[in-house]
This record gives sequence, structure tokens and C-alpha cells, in this order.
Amino acid sequence: MPQKLLSTAKLIKDFRIAVDNGRTHSVCIDLPPELGTNMGPTALELAVMSYAGCFATIFALMAKKTRVTLKDLEVKLEALKTDEAGTVSEASFKIMVKTDASEETVNRVFKLTVENCPVGKLFEKAGVKITYNMKLEK
Repeated sequence: MPQKLLSTAKLIKDFRIAVDNGRTHSVCIDLPPELGTNMGPTALELAVMSYAGCFATIFALMAKKTRVTLKDLEVKLEALKTDEAGTVSEASFKIMVKTDASEETVNRVFKLTVENCPVGKLFEKAGVKITYNMKLEK
């Protein structure tokens, strides 16, 4: 059964916009100081933040499903926007995983994460070149 996702964007002032999820959560987006008031991330920055957050969430979910205890998890994402593409064309992940699980087990969790991350699927379908660098710590 399809899940309906809702959002409303309401102009507050100049380029500052409140965006909500149709439930009880909202965030302000804005443009940098040269154009806006710098009161929040840009919509594109929010998309990149969403990808990093989704990857971390799905990684934690897949770890739990495969009974892997995470001591720590940090996902850093650097996205590259080019003038030619007009949007994000490359995304580079640095993932730090702290666990007692074996490298093979963590790699399985990673593979499941890539396969099941809904925001990642959007970036993949958009043709973004995605690279991953995972560091495992005990």
C-alpha cells in the first residue's frame, strides 16, 4: 500500500520558508546571506542532509535487524554541485562504524543499507555518482 508523504512550504519573509511534514515537524529553509537571511539551510542542502540522515537511519535499522550492536555511527556526506548539472552530481560518503561485529558482518549491513535507503534511491535514479568510504573501529 502506498504511503502518502505530505509537505507544505510557507513563505515567511524574503526567501525564508517554513517547510513541514504534514505532521508536527517543520524546518526553515533560506538562502545564504548574499541573497537571503541565512536563517536555515537551502533546500538543496536539506536534500543532502536528508540523504546523510536517511543513510544513518537505515544503517542503524539494518544493524538492529541483523543483531549487530553499534557503539557509534557517524555518516559524513560531501556533495558536489556543478554549474553544468545545476544540481548535485557527486556524493561522497565517509562512514565511521564502531562495533564488535566482524568486518564481513558490517559489510552486509552496509550492503543492505545501500539497497534499502529510500533517499539514496532518489539520488541514484538522478544519476548522482556516489562513492563510499567506510571505516570500522572496535
